[in-house]
Amino acid sequence: MPQAASPSMNMPQKWTPEQKLFPHQVGFTCPPHDWDAAPSDFLRIAPTSVGVHGWMLHVPNYRHQLGQRTKNFSMLEEFAALMADNGADVCAQVGSNWVHASGLGVQGIADFCSRLSDRHGMAFHMAGYAMVEALRAMNVEKVALNAVYHWPDWWQGTAGFLREAGFDVLWAGNFVDQGWFDTQEDVNALRWIFDGDLARKSFEYVAEQAPNADAYLANGMVNFRSGPNGQPQRILHLTPGLEDLLGKPVIAHDTALYWRVFRSLGLGPEGNHGRLLETLNA
Repeated sequence: MPQAASPSMNMPQKWTPEQKLFPHQVGFTCPPHDWDAAPSDFLRIAPTSVGVHGWMLHVPNYRHQLGQRTKNFSMLEEFAALMADNGADVCAQVGSNWVHASGLGVQGIADFCSRLSDRHGMAFHMAGYAMVEALRAMNVEKVALNAVYHWPDWWQGTAGFLREAGFDVLWAGNFVDQGWFDTQEDVNALRWIFDGDLARKSFEYVAEQAPNADAYLANGMVNFRSGPNGQPQRILHLTPGLEDLLGKPVIAHDTALYWRVFRSLGLGPEGNHGRLLETLNA
């Protein structure tokens, strides 16, 4: 006796508002071999209407080389497509070097973000370009870059990207340039997690080199053992204290990216996280 045809198991192609787990859904991606704090940090300061999902790029034999970012730049399109299919409202790319490693230039990156946003019906943002957008929104012209753990071709690329965007980079240098470590190998050995007091000391050093800067920047996603029981924390957690110390805005790639995501969502963070994020609640 012939069996009855199985009912269709096709799911709806589009997510409707009543089907979403959260009214505001955000997707983050990060480079391989980096357990990324961005989804957790962003969620902790977001309203309860926000849900976050993370996706780690998969690149076999990844060695944190700029050329590997260039070669795998197309993976960002895959990430955006997957997140859009799953109902994301905003996608955020963690990792400041991808913008200058792409070779697209500032306007090329702006066009790339706009193209992915239009193609997938959601906002797509990159940390390196979010920094540019944040500085423009804050009417900043002169900056100094605390390049933290980034080795020279990384932070020099960031400084060049900022200059191409029209900012006057008064000073830039990493922890080796600042004299806290003898070699880049010494920095790398700590896997980008540093003593808690180095955040204050390094920013004081940068401010001394560029007292006329309108804002002080931090490269990448550096971590300091400044949390409870020495738990690593990013600049997000330290920004209010650093701004009180220096008397000027402190903007890092993590806070710039969160600011851009919140702006696309039409939301502001909960709590005080420094001058940039506070503009969303003005």
